[in-house]
Amino acid sequence: MTFLWAFIVGGTICLIGQLLMDGLKITPAHTMSTLVVVGAVLGGLELYEPLIDFAGAGATVPITSFGNALVNGAMAESERNGMVGIITGIFEVTSAGISSAIIFSFLAALVFKPKG
Repeated sequence: MTFLWAFIVGGTICLIGQLLMDGLKITPAHTMSTLVVVGAVLGGLELYEPLIDFAGAGATVPITSFGNALVNGAMAESERNGMVGIITGIFEVTSAGISSAIIFSFLAALVFKPKG
């Protein structure tokens, strides 16, 4: 059942993103930003963690999880270091993912011929 719920929840998040692009005619960048903000809001309201407990990878793999990670890092560090912790917490939690995206994008650009 875990795999089924992960598929349904992850697929629903992707479906919402696709509906935003097709129905509202917004760009993929705007769709991605919207989903990150939705994940951050749900994380701030403490509604995203129960979704992760329920759906597992179906909730942790999509882009909404990135917004949740930003909020969780900021909240955890702000409790320890005050206002400065808000900024440092965001970077501490997400730095590995951001660094990986930059490094692998650079390597892909070396291997393949970028368009543009």
